[in-house]
This record gives sequence, C-alpha cells and structure tokens, in this order.
Amino acid sequence: MKILKTHKHLVPLCGIFVLAIWTPLLAATQPAGIPPQTGIPAAVSPANIVQYVRDRFEMPQTVTVDSQPVHRSPFPHFYQTSVTVDDGKQKRVSDVFITDDARCFIAGNLFAMTGTTSAEIARCVRDAVKLPATAEVTVGPFAKTAFPGFLKSSVTVRDGTKFQTGELYMTQDHRTGTFGLVLPFRQDFVEQLIDTRNQPSVGPANARVTIVEYADLECPMCAYFQKFLESELLPHYAGKVRIVFKEFPITWHPWSTTAAVANECAYQIDPSKFLNYRTLIFSNQEAISPTNLREQLLGLGEQAGLHRVILSSCLDTKASQSRIEASRIEAQTLGVNKTPTFFINGRVVIGIHSAQTFYSIIDEALAISHARE
Repeated sequence: MKILKTHKHLVPLCGIFVLAIWTPLLAATQPAGIPPQTGIPAAVSPANIVQYVRDRFEMPQTVTVDSQPVHRSPFPHFYQTSVTVDDGKQKRVSDVFITDDARCFIAGNLFAMTGTTSAEIARCVRDAVKLPATAEVTVGPFAKTAFPGFLKSSVTVRDGTKFQTGELYMTQDHRTGTFGLVLPFRQDFVEQLIDTRNQPSVGPANARVTIVEYADLECPMCAYFQKFLESELLPHYAGKVRIVFKEFPITWHPWSTTAAVANECAYQIDPSKFLNYRTLIFSNQEAISPTNLREQLLGLGEQAGLHRVILSSCLDTKASQSRIEASRIEAQTLGVNKTPTFFINGRVVIGIHSAQTFYSIIDEALAISHARE
C-alpha cells in the first residue's frame, strides 16, 4: 500500500486500509440485546468470536472483549454481530461480519454493490466512503482469491496530487463490497490454506498437533522461540507435535531474505540438515551483517554439514526463491504481518508468549483432537 500525504476527505479510506489493527470502522447498526437467532452455527458463537478477536488482534486479558449474539446480516450470505473492546480507558464498539460458511471474518464495513461495470463499482465506492466530487476513483480488474465467494481488486482514489490505493473485496454475486480486513476464521479452513507438503518440519507427520511458524531469520524473538522450541517444547510434547517452518522475511531487514534463501537451499540440498542450519543462523544473528553475510551463511552451512560449493551455487542462483515467495503469499492470505506468527491446528498465535500460555493452547488442541475420535 502506498500512501502519500492524506487529504482530509481521504481519511475514511485510511482507517479502512490499515492492516492488522483493531479499529472501530463502523459503529454498531443493531441495538444492544438482540436475542439469539436459531440456525446460527456453533462456529460463529460469541465465545469463538471473542477468542478470535483476542488472538488475531493481540488483545491481552487486561482488555475486556465482548460480543453480542450473532444474527443474520441484512447483507446476503453474512452473519453479523457487534464486538465491544474496553481497555479501561476507552470503550469501542465495532461491527464484524462472518460469511455464512464461517470461513471468513470481516473487520470493517460492508456496503451494497449495484452494477458490474467499473464505472458502476466506482460509484458504489464513492457513495460508500462519501468521497468529494473532486476525487477520482479508479477500480482495477477483479481476480479470484483464496477466499471462496470473494473477488479482489485494487482501488485508487486521487484528489489533486494526493492519492491512496487499497484493496476492495466483492462477493462473487456482485452484491456486497468491503474495504475491511478479510481474514480466515474457521480453523479447519485456515489449515486448508496452509501448504504443509514438502515443507521443512520436525516431528511426526501424523502428530495430533501441527504448529506452523512464519519467521524471519533476522528477528530476535524468532531466535528466542527457536531455542525454546528445541530445549523445551519438543521434549515436552515428544511425538505429539509437528512444527512446520515457513520463511517470512521482513522486507526492511537487510539480510533476512538472503538468509531465508540459504535456509531453504539447505532443505533442498539435504532436509536433514535444515533444522541445525536454521538454529546456527539464529544463534549467530549478532555476528551476521550485510557485509559478511555470504561468508557467514556458507561457513554456518559447513558447520551444519552442508557442502559449501553446492550451497554456494544454490545461494548465488537463488534456486530456492520460489519457495520463499510461496510462503510470503500464503502468509499474506492468512493475514500475517508480524514475526513470529504461529498457527496451532489453525488457531493463530502472534508473537512470543509465556511457555505456560503456549502449552495451554497446545493442550487444548490435543484435547480437541482426542475428542474428535
């Protein structure tokens, strides 16, 4: 997303286009105290919505999060509720929407779409965010998404020399649009979006719990987790947990992308050397710099048992780059924008938590797995 100086009339779009921040984009449109409706699936219960909001938007227990009963939205194919977030200083109420198959969660406003041409869609956008007559709206072509029932386009709003570009989602029936965050909600759907085949991992393939980690090799908290993983978590859950490693190098980190290429090269060359090499890179973060990066990566590769010449060739040709790009696209679909981010049997866990918190989430996933037998 590219944003220049913001015109006062473009402020509504700023709030809509901010990613991974819990923002009250739309005041509740239904009165409080709506009675529960019949036929609402258990997956979209208020308790599940509250847990999802806490997990996805990193709400600590000191923050109160409540959800009204879920009801059918006036917008076709959606459920709707209002969520209240109270940190003791400010109380915010926001509408959230969930697709009727419980696959997707939308934080933000929906608006009715009429027409299918670019001009008609641009008019709907203009009406939805109340843009001034001087603003020019350009809607790009729509493409399919990983979210069933949704198409996605880019929308650019220009007012004089100032402009903003953001994402517009539209239902495939062309009846509803949103500038809000569209995120996977149902945990089994999250699992479907994650490719665990031919991926570096540790632990049995048939483990009851799969933890997928999106990490940056230059990230200190990721290095901390790697140490916790090897010294505590894996011994604690021997044979019960599988960890799948995904590369998500942060673009402004000077050497993390190259390190990710090297780490994935290690997997392509000899999967058995991947974990040791990854651990060595993490443990030598402070010694690595952009000026000594190549030599450090090759030297650490030799320590991990990798053939220097083969690793050098793979690194120089970026032979593993496609694996990193695939992980990056997958992570973006999942709403990942911070490292480390984990998915534990489809439940998102962002950042580093205490060992006990991490264990409690794994234990809950194990209990659910047993209960399904």
